[in-house]
Amino acid sequence: MVIKQFDNVYWTKFATLLEMIKFSHTVFALPFALMGAVLASLANNRPPTFGQVFWICMAMAGARTVAMGLNRIIDARIDAQNPRTAERHIPAGKVSYVEAWGLVGGALAMLLFSAWMLNPLCLSLSPIAVGFLVLYSFCKRFTSLAHIVLGLCLAAAPLGAWIALRGNIGWPAIGLAVAVLLWVSGFDIFYSLQDVEFDRSQGLHSIPVRVGVEKAIVMVRFFHVGMMVLLFNLLFMPGLGWIYLVGLLVVSAMLVYEHMLVRADDLSKLDAAFFNMNGYISVTIFLFTLADALI
Repeated sequence: MVIKQFDNVYWTKFATLLEMIKFSHTVFALPFALMGAVLASLANNRPPTFGQVFWICMAMAGARTVAMGLNRIIDARIDAQNPRTAERHIPAGKVSYVEAWGLVGGALAMLLFSAWMLNPLCLSLSPIAVGFLVLYSFCKRFTSLAHIVLGLCLAAAPLGAWIALRGNIGWPAIGLAVAVLLWVSGFDIFYSLQDVEFDRSQGLHSIPVRVGVEKAIVMVRFFHVGMMVLLFNLLFMPGLGWIYLVGLLVVSAMLVYEHMLVRADDLSKLDAAFFNMNGYISVTIFLFTLADALI
């Protein structure tokens, strides 16, 4: 009975920690990491092993957990002052700093071990990736380019998967990584729209604070057009054809719909644009890429 009660407490706390870092939102970046693995497999002309796919997923989950955990720890005092974020787990007392640091430490160990299991280049480059993850959490204190830094962090997902399978850096992976950078930077600018007044009052930096809401929305449109140009450019890679093209057309329609949801004079549908559509976009482009590679 005591053991069962201990297990329930343990799993409840673990679930709370995963909720704190929005673990379910790993769906934003993981499909692009797997897409990078698909492209590398096409270049290798052979599929990845189960072990390679497993360790790519573990590295991706570890990296994102480190990033989100650090962000929640470093921003806890700021979050406590923002009415929108005051109920986040650390400000609300649901998670202690010790517990949050424990999660970050465990995730960092998982990231480094996964990189080691993949190949020496992945392990050698992992400190650089960790450096950008740490940098992101401090960026809004001194630069409006925090969105770009976040984009760089998630762009490492497909690039890392390519390196894991190829042991080098190639153009298809670079093109996909830059596309992810533009996509993530764009939707993070959207997300920051809801905190413009608070950020301005606290001396925090973001692109909407710097250029205004309307210009920020226009900037996101350019970012996402650039993303699609780069994704269409991958059609020149051997192994991708009409199924991938159909996927691109579907994703293009999703992006148009996302931008229709966000207007300078109406941000009420921002959560739907950020959480729902971007999850659908990443999963959709991966599934169509995988289907094309398999068929």
